[in-house]
Amino acid sequence: MCLIPFPSGFFSRMNNRERWRFFKRATVMFFLAAVALTVVHRGSIDMKSRFELERQVRMHASDGVEPNAALKEEHMFSVRVKDFWDVAEQKQQPELIVTAPSEKLPATEGLSPTSWDVTTLNCSPNLNLSQQSWFRDLGSNFQQFLLYRHCRLFPMVFNHPEKCSGEIFLLIVIKSVATQHDRREVIRKTWGKEQVLDGKRVKTLFLLGKPSNEAERENHQKLVEYEDKIYGDILQWDFLDSFFNLTLKETHFLKWFHTYCPDVRYVFKGDDDVFVSVENIFEYLESIKNEKNMFVGDVLVKAKPIRKKENKYYIPEALYNETYYPPYAGGGGFLMDGPLARRLDRAANTLELFPIDDVFLGMCLEVLHVTPTKHNAFKTFGLVKNRKSRLNREPCFFKNMIVVHKLLPAELMHMWHLVNSDLVCSQKVELL
Repeated sequence: MCLIPFPSGFFSRMNNRERWRFFKRATVMFFLAAVALTVVHRGSIDMKSRFELERQVRMHASDGVEPNAALKEEHMFSVRVKDFWDVAEQKQQPELIVTAPSEKLPATEGLSPTSWDVTTLNCSPNLNLSQQSWFRDLGSNFQQFLLYRHCRLFPMVFNHPEKCSGEIFLLIVIKSVATQHDRREVIRKTWGKEQVLDGKRVKTLFLLGKPSNEAERENHQKLVEYEDKIYGDILQWDFLDSFFNLTLKETHFLKWFHTYCPDVRYVFKGDDDVFVSVENIFEYLESIKNEKNMFVGDVLVKAKPIRKKENKYYIPEALYNETYYPPYAGGGGFLMDGPLARRLDRAANTLELFPIDDVFLGMCLEVLHVTPTKHNAFKTFGLVKNRKSRLNREPCFFKNMIVVHKLLPAELMHMWHLVNSDLVCSQKVELL
């Protein structure tokens, strides 16, 4: 600060009134100078903040996002997003932080886990995606799927590793949900009952996530707990049971199988609304004589992704832009050998999750250079396309099938009794 010199005797020539006016003006000027310095200093800080904000806006704009929209979008997701996968009643919710997508995992040959070692959930949404313009154009269900796509491993609620103790010839694995107790009960009493056939052991398991109905979740879970105490045949994981999470059910079973089932020879995997002939499965396996890399079912070749948004199986191009899916078997029911199932676990770890589980398994087969085999005894879309046709309820056709899809519990029980009665068919259909 500069000091202004005054002439000698300057103050002595002033009377008291003039001296008071002079000091008053000097005080006011000093105060104004201090205020001016403060404004200049704050202005420099504000300019720095403004330049930083403009820099971030330019960065968002370079990603194709409207200025301020990315910041608003990120705030919106941080406020409204909820844990789409985990529905356990947790006292402590996972911290909401931005996480990068997981890297592709290597297919580690020769390494096998010894137990299910996932005991806690630590999964946060990948909010970085909300800044991408293509992501904002997707429907909310796909947005939720992609936000949690990197969350691949969840704790187990019910586990039964004893199901794979000893030598098992055929492991029957059925996808189900908590509320479909009646379907599981019918399967246990009909084609899915555990038995020893021709000296070979057959075991059965049901795959479940957590109940999706939030209002009734606790009651449904109590019923599942009671059911598992009676039968001891439920594998359940701590993720929401939903259509998009069927792929999680697939990958979690493969990891479970790789962990606990070193001596299982074959696996049949299907839905809880199918009719299955275990005798015909045994007849088919006897005919192929221990064929390696065996994967057989109702195989679709050159199936195109569905681009109609109203369709259940709609896939946006942002998620899959190829013309065709790799060959895959309909998820209603397929058969594979145990060694291939363990290799599929390794292959699944090299791929990003895909919302359609049977297509995802086809992608895993493609990684392993294994082509699934089509067999006419697997009817995962019904016997004939016209569901009203009497052929779809003809027991002599069912008698020669391995899998027939889309039967309600009462229909399945009725058909099972017909097929296993003293049924006389005029001609056997040669499908096996």
